[in-house]
Amino acid sequence: MIKNTGNIFNSLSILGWDSYFQMHFDSNLNGNNSPARVVGVHKNYFLIHQGNKETLVSTAGRLNHKKEGHFPVIGDWVLIDDKVIYDVLPRKNALSRGAAGTRGKQGQQPNKEQIIAANLDAVFIVCGLDRDFNIRRIERYLTLVYNCGLNPVIVLTKADLHQDPERFVLDVEQVAFGVPVHLVSANESHGLIPLGTYLSEGQTVTMIGSSGAGKSTLVNRLYGKAVQMTRQISETVGKGKHTTTNRSLIIMPRGGMVIDNPGIREIGFWDDGGGLDVAFPEIENLAGRCRFNNCSHTHEPGCQVLHGVAAGEIGQDRLDSYQKMKRELAYLSDRQQKSADRIEKERWKDVALKVKAMKKRR
Repeated sequence: MIKNTGNIFNSLSILGWDSYFQMHFDSNLNGNNSPARVVGVHKNYFLIHQGNKETLVSTAGRLNHKKEGHFPVIGDWVLIDDKVIYDVLPRKNALSRGAAGTRGKQGQQPNKEQIIAANLDAVFIVCGLDRDFNIRRIERYLTLVYNCGLNPVIVLTKADLHQDPERFVLDVEQVAFGVPVHLVSANESHGLIPLGTYLSEGQTVTMIGSSGAGKSTLVNRLYGKAVQMTRQISETVGKGKHTTTNRSLIIMPRGGMVIDNPGIREIGFWDDGGGLDVAFPEIENLAGRCRFNNCSHTHEPGCQVLHGVAAGEIGQDRLDSYQKMKRELAYLSDRQQKSADRIEKERWKDVALKVKAMKKRR
């Protein structure tokens, strides 16, 4: 049984171990298990870090039947014994999305949650200032991050491609209210210095963005040498290949950790955590002053949002983006509620059948 002498847990603190995880570890009934953090996820095994060493481990059989929410993901704190993960400690938070494959298909929405990373202090939304730059996509990323209750940071890479990259910062700031926006150039290092403030010892950042946005290159530059493989961008389509194929947590030499993720093709939502309200505060503020409480902001008289568009306070394309995501989240919420109702009906149907069978036996 592990005794809290401080040595083990002091080494784990470099990986983000704190009183929150200590409390849940102390309440663990099986004192033979040791804590470790998941730093690598592969097809059939996990790479875990125990503060002083890394080990390849597998999962206990019972965890294979708890994949939704309880199966280990990158950044998780887990309990291990004899190179086997037996349990996952409760997460502080998690970045998740609707599993890819349905967005854009008529009438379809994700039917499964994909947890990208857990126990995070910030999320770097990485966007290249080439063909990857897209304000509407940044809005979706922000809504996704806010839905998960996490702190976004926008990193604009490839600033050296433009003589005046600051104009992109101004464009982003007009839709990302209060969100830090950082410019990073391949030829200069001063843009990297502010990013170090998010990577103090014990802090964990994950990166999300399109394939080829420069996430792996950014990891290498923050680390000081090549630790992630990078590939050239196709000149014909302006897109990169999936250089990062597995999620990995990288411990920076000066402290802090970065989780590099494969490029995201589809920014699908899974749950409505109020992220739309935070990502579009000017629309939500005006919506509260509309004549009708259930105003759709499309045609109603006395709609302050439409008045804001007419007055040039809100761009029509931004309102369209807001409306699209609002419909997606409403559909998702309705479907999940219907699923919950269906489960409840099936449960009571099963109870009724059992009662009927008991009466027949009498």
